[in-house]
This record gives sequence, C-alpha cells and structure tokens, in this order.
Amino acid sequence: MKQVIKVHHHTVSKTLDVYFDDDSHCTFSCEFLRVHSPSAEVQGHGNEPMKLVLNKQLVGIKHIEPVGHYALRLDFDDGHNSGLFSWAYFSHLQTQHDELWQTYQQRIAEHQANKDSVPIKFVP
Repeated sequence: MKQVIKVHHHTVSKTLDVYFDDDSHCTFSCEFLRVHSPSAEVQGHGNEPMKLVLNKQLVGIKHIEPVGHYALRLDFDDGHNSGLFSWAYFSHLQTQHDELWQTYQQRIAEHQANKDSVPIKFVP
C-alpha cells in the first residue's frame, strides 16, 4: 500500500499536493476533497447513497491534523471535519480522480436540471 510522505497546502489556490512513497503525487482542489470526504455525512450511512454536496467551489482548508501514521483530518472552513483521509483513500482519490470529478459534475448537472421539477402524484 502506498504511503503519504508529504502534503503541501496552498491557501491561495486552495489546493493540496499529496506526495506518495512511490514518487508519485497528486494535486487536489479543496472543493474536490470536500465533496469526496470519506465521512459518513458525505458517503452516506450504511447502504445510503453518496450525498451530493453543493456550492463548495470556495471552500478551503483551515487546519490539517495528522491521525497516527495512517491518515489526515482536514478541517474545512465550512465547518466540516469529520472525515479521516487515510493513505489508502488518498491513493484511491489519486487513481480515480478524473472519473470521480466527472461523475460529480454529471450529478450537479442532473440536480440543476431537476431542481425545479415537482412530482405530482395522482390518486385514482
């Protein structure tokens, strides 16, 4: 399993560089990390589907706290801080970044297209 060896937070561009022990690295936007938080609040409880987290384009990270030698707790400036970003989860986000971002953008588009629709139930 890949290990995270260094992170560098850029406050102005609101990005987080994550460096791994296999000499790879990835730059994540704070928005991407916030909307893909590993917390149950975002991922859903039990068999619930993943929540669609909206309007996080301007979110930033105000504090980064190491958790043991296996994870980071990211304290976002919107008050969210309940997800532990393990090294394995960072690796997953790195390998699936483009697919996850595209899926998120599609979900936003679907939400925008359906936000004003009102279902009508007809009872015979």
